[in-house]
Amino acid sequence: MDITSNSKNTAAFYGQAAISFGIALVSVVIGIIYLPVGTWVRAFLGLGTMYLVTSSFVLAKCVRDAQESTGLAQRLDQARVDKILAEHDPFAAGNLNH
Repeated sequence: MDITSNSKNTAAFYGQAAISFGIALVSVVIGIIYLPVGTWVRAFLGLGTMYLVTSSFVLAKCVRDAQESTGLAQRLDQARVDKILAEHDPFAAGNLNH
């Protein structure tokens, strides 16, 4: 019994995600540049944007790692169950109770 899902993303999906991320980041940076405020406020918003981007990447990595470890544990458990079922003989002399 195979319960794992091998969903692979296509190159087009990766491209769309990268382009979308780039457009969003460039839009925010342009918005900060043309915002009618002082340099210190622009610098604060710029640092906040950089912090948000790096935090997003770290969160995505943590979610991916957690999902991969869960999938690995499920595959190991399934392999153990398959081994036990393969080795079990219900008609062996010790398993028959009258």
